[in-house]
Amino acid sequence: MNRTCSDDPLPVFSSLFPPRNRTSSSPSIEQGVPLMNRSSIIRRVVAGSIAAVAVAGAIGLAAAPANAAVPASVSSSVQTAGTNTGWVRVGHLSPDTTSVDVKLSALSGGAVIFELKNVAYGQVSPYSNVGAGTYVVSMVPAGSPASTPAMISANVTITPGEAATVAAYGPNKSIKTKVFTDDLTGPAAGQSRIRLIQASTRVKSVDVSTTTGIAIAKGAKAGSATSYASVPVGPWGLNLVSPTTTSQASISLAPGTVNTLFVLDNASGGLTLMSVLDSSGAGESPDGPIETGGGGLRDSGSSGLAAAPANDPWSAVVTFFTHLFGAPAGTR
Repeated sequence: MNRTCSDDPLPVFSSLFPPRNRTSSSPSIEQGVPLMNRSSIIRRVVAGSIAAVAVAGAIGLAAAPANAAVPASVSSSVQTAGTNTGWVRVGHLSPDTTSVDVKLSALSGGAVIFELKNVAYGQVSPYSNVGAGTYVVSMVPAGSPASTPAMISANVTITPGEAATVAAYGPNKSIKTKVFTDDLTGPAAGQSRIRLIQASTRVKSVDVSTTTGIAIAKGAKAGSATSYASVPVGPWGLNLVSPTTTSQASISLAPGTVNTLFVLDNASGGLTLMSVLDSSGAGESPDGPIETGGGGLRDSGSSGLAAAPANDPWSAVVTFFTHLFGAPAGTR
């Protein structure tokens, strides 16, 4: 896929926790690499609904590679068709940008592949299965006439067997797009895989850690993303700390899943964390057409914070895993 990197790319996280013999009480974590956003798709991407959202036609549906998990919202029935396809989803991560209509068109000829209506801030669409090739993702204010020029657009090249997230992020006056390669490789048994994308416009950087003090990201800059890491499953309470604000959030990680954690602005002037399912690992669609994470953009507050298990599984990661993060998060 074509890669659009930021002017000042950041290094990826090389490891989440230190080796067992490390004496530091506060694990050191490097900064992340660039990012992107979430939509209000009105239907799940299953074999029957591909036609309903105009993904049908000349574009076939593909099986996931044998060594890769199936993207969220792509059902097992979709896995039986051709091989020359990949997956793409779109996210809206610009907090002061109104709802938008999104269109994916072929770069050559301009044929519309699918359209998403009234996509609001903090929404990330399910994946759509599309043929390999180069496309244009464009956004206009929701309800705009068809002739309205795009407020922002990005090219994305789909490679067979790969998945991509196209995100619009940042404040409206300087809104940007990025395309990320989503690594859907499944975790080991009883584990989950996560990456973190820092999309808040309120803070320049943020530290994210569990309520028991285990660091997930340190100094993650706005517009950056970590690589994926394998972690224990379960409900987690998280602290989001920046020089100007401290917020709490909660997530729940299921076995065999691959997830992206988005740091976003909430309605009360602080930060929130939204968990989005990248892959169920079993070819099953998640419930509902859109991943809402741990309460979406609602302020979770301390009362909604999930307590970490008494025997902190994150400490087991310190014991058994030295380098949890995989290959760098791809940008296109």
